[in-house]
Amino acid sequence: MEESVYKIVELVGTSPLSWEDAVKNVVQKAKGSLHDLRVAEVSELDVKIEGGEVVAYRAKVKLSFKYQT
Repeated sequence: MEESVYKIVELVGTSPLSWEDAVKNVVQKAKGSLHDLRVAEVSELDVKIEGGEVVAYRAKVKLSFKYQT
């Protein structure tokens, strides 16, 4: 069995609709430059508030991908 090494990066995604969309935005954007994505772990959720109203959902996501040398 071949051994593999994985790298983890942490990104923050935003969405005016939901935390789920914020996570999807992270993955969609990351797949453009990171290849062989494996796992996404949501580590933190928060919201941006303006004028007493929620205007954006934010998700901090740890993404792992296969490290290639």
